[in-house]
Amino acid sequence: MSLDTITLLFFGDIVGKTGRQAVKAYLQKRRAQPDPAMPDVIIANVENVSHGFGLLEKHYHDLRDAGIDVMTGGNHSFDRKDLVEFIDRADALLRPANMHPGTPGTGMRVFEFKHRQTGEPFKLAVINVIGSAFMGNFPPPWPEAERCIHEARKATPLIFMDIHAETTAEKSVMAHLGLKWGLSALVGTHTHVQTADDRIFAGKLGFLTDAGFNGAYGSIIGMEPKTSIARMTTHLPVKLEVMETTVAQINAVSFTLNLKSGACTAIERVNELITL
Repeated sequence: MSLDTITLLFFGDIVGKTGRQAVKAYLQKRRAQPDPAMPDVIIANVENVSHGFGLLEKHYHDLRDAGIDVMTGGNHSFDRKDLVEFIDRADALLRPANMHPGTPGTGMRVFEFKHRQTGEPFKLAVINVIGSAFMGNFPPPWPEAERCIHEARKATPLIFMDIHAETTAEKSVMAHLGLKWGLSALVGTHTHVQTADDRIFAGKLGFLTDAGFNGAYGSIIGMEPKTSIARMTTHLPVKLEVMETTVAQINAVSFTLNLKSGACTAIERVNELITL
């Protein structure tokens, strides 16, 4: 890794206990490898962390202790009502910026980190938005995304965004707009299926349509097949249950960003199985 670049590792949706254990085990494995195995910044989508739906404060602190620097959310962010009480003091946690006015929390922060090799400080802006197509009653993400990017560029050229959205088209539109607005890296979340379209737009913007999910291997997007099948085939309100297993999948993506220009110079998907 060049000294004029930083690496950013992003984990797709972490689902339940197995997902939490898998991410912690993966990071522990990375730390045991020779430098520079560890990235400069670690970000994860955490809207499914607590029993598959939402985020409890104890799990927020658990992931911070495991080495997650920044956490993003989505449509399930507020499924646990206690998030309303602690989100404003959780300085590493974001919720989608284009949620309705008055929603607790924030959708963009500028963080300061230190380069893992040189020790030099740098600033990274992280933005979280949610799509409006098939996602519920959320405003379109474009106006707030543009506002956040322009605000972030006043502080740093390094700007990362998680767009939590259902459709590939909506995520791709954001990539084209983000390139114009000055985004460094963009990754989609929500579908829990990692796509194979990692690319760099115009030598500047690193993009992956969906990072996938971290959780039970052999599950249905992290959930027990039995409950998922019953819900889909009977059309009854069957409660989904998170699958727990000793074999988990890790879905993540690594971006290399130039410190001065903010341009993405490399992107690499992570798709591994890990035994817990």
